[in-house]
Amino acid sequence: QVQLVESGGGLVQPGGSLRLSCVASGAIFRIYAMGWYRQAPGKQRELVASVTSDGRTNYADSVKGRFTISRDNAKNTVYLQMNSLKPEDTAVYYCNRSPTPFASWGQGTQVTVSS
Repeated sequence: QVQLVESGGGLVQPGGSLRLSCVASGAIFRIYAMGWYRQAPGKQRELVASVTSDGRTNYADSVKGRFTISRDNAKNTVYLQMNSLKPEDTAVYYCNRSPTPFASWGQGTQVTVSS
């Protein structure tokens, strides 16, 4: 049973930055591609960034150039550095396997971008 614990969210002004972290346990973390997903109120959950087991990254067009995903396999942790945040980035952010998520999701971390 995989467990995912996200942290690092908060309230930030437009143009600000946040760094999200996700610690995974109960799975062989290093062999999986991992992703950061987000779900805004009234919208479907979407994949915004992913990183393969060997560090190759991919981003949704909406965050390209502003977000950076990375991982530390020794710590079973995946990160999302978010810069130049916009109000439309407001959502609950989750990490999970990519592109096919594990059935179990973490609690997510709320990111609110507002002045």
